[in-house]
Amino acid sequence: MATIDASLSSTSPSRRTDWLARAGTFCYLTIAAGQLLFTAFILLFYYTATLTGNFAGWNDKPLIKGFVPGDIAGNLFFAVHVLMAAAITLGGLVQLIPAIRSRWPAVHRWNGRLYLLSALILSLGGLWMTWGRGTWLNLTGGIGITLDALLILGFAAMAWGAARQRRFAEHRRWAIRLFAVASAVWFMRVGYMAWGIATGGAGIGKAMDGPFDLFLAFANSLLPLAVAELYLRAGSHGTPLARKGVAALLCSRRSRHPQPAARAHG
Repeated sequence: MATIDASLSSTSPSRRTDWLARAGTFCYLTIAAGQLLFTAFILLFYYTATLTGNFAGWNDKPLIKGFVPGDIAGNLFFAVHVLMAAAITLGGLVQLIPAIRSRWPAVHRWNGRLYLLSALILSLGGLWMTWGRGTWLNLTGGIGITLDALLILGFAAMAWGAARQRRFAEHRRWAIRLFAVASAVWFMRVGYMAWGIATGGAGIGKAMDGPFDLFLAFANSLLPLAVAELYLRAGSHGTPLARKGVAALLCSRRSRHPQPAARAHG
């Protein structure tokens, strides 16, 4: 999670092992490994196809609506959206490293500004592609995308405002929440892969309208957000038992989830 030094809150020094902080680091490193693989896929597939002018090649991966001949605005929005996905993924991972924040504050500030700008563009672009371009297979899925976009916009505004007012502890909390919901696309792929391995794909519909699809339309952002909130609350004023419980939750969630194979973004 964002503050890998997660003791957002430990007010009294202790020689005891801080399992919550260690679990936060483990959770971050596991997510980082998966997101770096996802970023590599975006760079190798979408960047190559886009920069070589092979826009029709986008459709070689399963997409709701990728390249559409004659749809200049839609194709442009899609290109910007998928190319910036790599930037926001890498930017988010860098932004959450405490060593960069403490040793190179200028890098942290400028990367944070670019991260917030990317979140703004991707969220607004995602809303347009969903409702303006019709990139959805069912209404529930469209609503889930909209909810995630609104959460990203709201948390980005709160993180920016807290930083501007130099309320840095609060800023880091909003940054963790933002990271959780901005990673919804990646969490969705992790969810589908883990569910497919565990159940053979039960509840997944061809039009993403099965019970599991409808659940994941909201869970891909709300479940990570809920875990992030437990982490923050345990770190700020949790009892020792609560801190250990959340630490166990963080480790168990990540150890059960395999890294996602390369799948299409969008």
